Amino acid sequence: MLSDQLLLLTTPNYILELQSIKQRFGIIGNTLGLNNALQRAMDVAPTDLSVLILGGSGVGKEVFSKIIHDLSPRKHNGFIAVNCGAIPEGTIDSELFGHEKGAFTGATDKRKGYFEGVDGGTIFLDEIGEMPLGTQARLLRVLESGEFIKVGSSKVIRTDVRVVAATNVDLLTAVRNGKFREDLYYRLSTVPIRIPPLSERLEDIPLLFRKFSIDIADRYRIQPLRLDAEAKDLLLRYPWPGNIRELKNVAEQMTVLSEDRNVTAAQLVSYLPKVNVDNRLPALLRQEADADASFSDRDILYKILFDMRKDITDLKQAILRLGGRSADMPDTIFANDTAQPVWSETEVPAPSSSTTNYTSYPQIGANAQQPILLRTSGDGKFKQDAYNEHIEVEESLSIADKEKELIQKALKKHRGKRKDAARDLGISERTLYRKIKEYEIRE
Repeated sequence: MLSDQLLLLTTPNYILELQSIKQRFGIIGNTLGLNNALQRAMDVAPTDLSVLILGGSGVGKEVFSKIIHDLSPRKHNGFIAVNCGAIPEGTIDSELFGHEKGAFTGATDKRKGYFEGVDGGTIFLDEIGEMPLGTQARLLRVLESGEFIKVGSSKVIRTDVRVVAATNVDLLTAVRNGKFREDLYYRLSTVPIRIPPLSERLEDIPLLFRKFSIDIADRYRIQPLRLDAEAKDLLLRYPWPGNIRELKNVAEQMTVLSEDRNVTAAQLVSYLPKVNVDNRLPALLRQEADADASFSDRDILYKILFDMRKDITDLKQAILRLGGRSADMPDTIFANDTAQPVWSETEVPAPSSSTTNYTSYPQIGANAQQPILLRTSGDGKFKQDAYNEHIEVEESLSIADKEKELIQKALKKHRGKRKDAARDLGISERTLYRKIKEYEIRE
């Protein structure tokens, strides 16, 4: 089988046709995995079969959907790309299938959906794994019978639309977790096309970097960049989790911002996130089990509460450590800078002889205005439980406040990229949109 594919990939007609497609759609590269994906797209394009495009974020899944449409008999009809993860759950049915006037609050007029608007054409459903289960049932009916019903209507409408779907998640895992319909998965994946990540296209990386640098340089009339040998080696060792999109961003940033047109590895590394390039893995990569897990809002709240408990414990210990220190306090009271007394007897000598019942020592920190009172006996000796008394610091225990703070930190960490922030938080992008609106978070 592999020998047949290799023979096909080396025939003159195939090479000419493949090169023509690459030039037409601006595709750079000549690796076997990329050529196989292009060949499958070219083969399935003349049919009406549903296609499921698999690949990570930034590999160019939408480009492949356009190839399939433009090489099909439907090329003269409409094409529309829809990001299922970017449409709120409450309005996605209306967006895809339309609604009648008065169907819901705000429906002041009758509206056509995408399936009705591109009748005879192609609809590209990106991030199909984010589609709600109810909408999945409606989509399954369209794929099986070509029929759908608008929101708020009872009239059946027929449509002739080819569906090309794409995802960067494992849909079979979503099926096992009850988040994706099994019948819809097999209906969509009539012809699966896997686009290889950039980490499997090493020989294409320098070509792509050069192409992006030249394009942005021509636009702003500046000289494109040139990479030395060490910089090229760094490009190949970097894992590129964002694939072609990330490589393009780095190439454009460097072309515009770098003063030196001959780029070294030291200059290049300043534009890359901190990663372990020797192992080709991000330094802050999650555990594999965590990466595949699907967290709910409840899991996030548990994590927030656990962190709050740890923070409060650390704060108490810090108050004991810092608050007990004073110019009048002997260092022998503390062992290894901890908050635990070093004595084992019931009483220890006081720093000075006093007949008062309490000795006041100034406290360091946020509550510096409140002294720490250590109880002493009548003969001027500290009692053993003196350091067991500490000041309780009140802290907001609002779960909503902590959840809002966690979302703000994730957005700041990923520079406002909601998709990456949602993945880091372990929630869907749609849930993140809802939380941002609920807490009125300004990005």
